[in-house]
Amino acid sequence: MTDTWNPWHGCVHWSEGCAHCYVYRRDEEFGRDASQVKKTADFSLPVKRHRDGTFRIAPGSSIFTCLTSDFFIDKADIWRDEAWNMMRLRRDVNFSIITKRILRMERCLPGDWGDGWDNVSIGATMENQRCANERMPVFLDLPIKHRFIVCEPMLGPIDIRAALDPEKVETVIAGGESGPGARPLDYDWVLDLRSQCAETGVGFRFKQTGAAFIKDGRRYEIKRALQLSQARRANIDLPNRKGG
Repeated sequence: MTDTWNPWHGCVHWSEGCAHCYVYRRDEEFGRDASQVKKTADFSLPVKRHRDGTFRIAPGSSIFTCLTSDFFIDKADIWRDEAWNMMRLRRDVNFSIITKRILRMERCLPGDWGDGWDNVSIGATMENQRCANERMPVFLDLPIKHRFIVCEPMLGPIDIRAALDPEKVETVIAGGESGPGARPLDYDWVLDLRSQCAETGVGFRFKQTGAAFIKDGRRYEIKRALQLSQARRANIDLPNRKGG
């Protein structure tokens, strides 16, 4: 089943979490310039059909959107209305958008957005305390039906306790950084963030350890193939108290 839709590809470094961007790393392997933002061959994927007339993305699917770029990057302003229109047409599909550019979101919304669309979830990345302080007030004030926070790569301890409300934030996702030169993730940071979620009733997910993982003061080098499974083995995920 299709689980991603990348209507455009390429991005421009925006904040501290971008330093070791996997898109840049992978594009460099193929001699491509990742800073060039271009529409992809899959731009119209949500409305493409099989020969029998059924949609290639089946009804009820959950689709992560624009993982090889940023949905709200200014270089994609000319294409975004068309992308919104496809999400509008596919109300039977759930689209999740993760963005570092939450400060641009309001100016990029479609005219009929209202207080949000039921089939679109917005995740704001907050990789350190500076980004959380800058982005959280705007994020919570935006009209969004389904809201989640992504602390990945988590670059230090982050205190967002005062902003967590299960009526507004469904889940907080934490994870480390992968690839050459990955910055370390300290498990104490993860546990503290989990405690904040437990206290406030917001869901929590420990997604991956990253390549450099510190636990009890000891540093571990984790192979890419094991980073997700090692996080799952920690068994520290929490449901949203609201039931999400």
